[in-house]
Amino acid sequence: MKGLSFLMPEMESSPDLSFALDVCRRAGVVAMDHFDRDIEVEEKSDGTPVTAADKQCERLIREAIAERFPEDAILGEEEGGNLAPVSKGRRWIIDPIDGTYNYARAVPIFSTLLSLEKDGEIVLGVVYNPAADEIFWAEKGTGAFRNGKRIKVSKISEMKNSQFNFGALNRVQAMGLWDAFSELIKNTVRQRGFGDYLGFAHVFEGKAEAHLEVGVKVWDLAPMKIIVEEAGGEFSDLSGGKSVYTGSCLISNGLVHSQFLGILKR
Repeated sequence: MKGLSFLMPEMESSPDLSFALDVCRRAGVVAMDHFDRDIEVEEKSDGTPVTAADKQCERLIREAIAERFPEDAILGEEEGGNLAPVSKGRRWIIDPIDGTYNYARAVPIFSTLLSLEKDGEIVLGVVYNPAADEIFWAEKGTGAFRNGKRIKVSKISEMKNSQFNFGALNRVQAMGLWDAFSELIKNTVRQRGFGDYLGFAHVFEGKAEAHLEVGVKVWDLAPMKIIVEEAGGEFSDLSGGKSVYTGSCLISNGLVHSQFLGILKR
């Protein structure tokens, strides 16, 4: 495993962010210990895959939160918690391995996702891919970063010049969005289905203008919201609201958001 270049001692960070970066690093060590080693995959009740690494990573993160912030609530993909939005208090939201399909087949596009919700607002997010030694983070009011370097969304303002990223096409089709999706393809210059964290990350860094994700959970979206917003972009659900609890989202550089969302609303 490579050295973690994001651990930059000259950078100041809050206790919450320092904790989140460290615990994601430790979860990444666990994930890489299992990676590319004939991983046994089980199927959960909802039909999605889970591995021993998913469970171990979440357990590690939960135990670290309980020790450091014993009063904080926790919601995680594998061990559950209150799925409803909360309006008061602090809650950590965990996806121990986002991209388990990739992870289980030794495709190095996966990540640990961790976010902090405070009084109903996502105020911190971390996305860490240990296979690529790549970490993104943001905390409210402080900007967005990749491996210690500040990142910004692109300045492209026309859909016709935009790269459009998207997640699983079967979920797009199942939600009845195929016609709108086809129109988005026709009206953009380039399209890529990276999926998982990478489709989002390209928007964070200004490598793409928009990313569509549907049929997912709050732990998949929470860190993405704060990171894209701190990078200067925009997050919305498909009705134009700002909730991470609707199961779908469009993120963009902000300049093309209304153009994409208008088509999705139709």
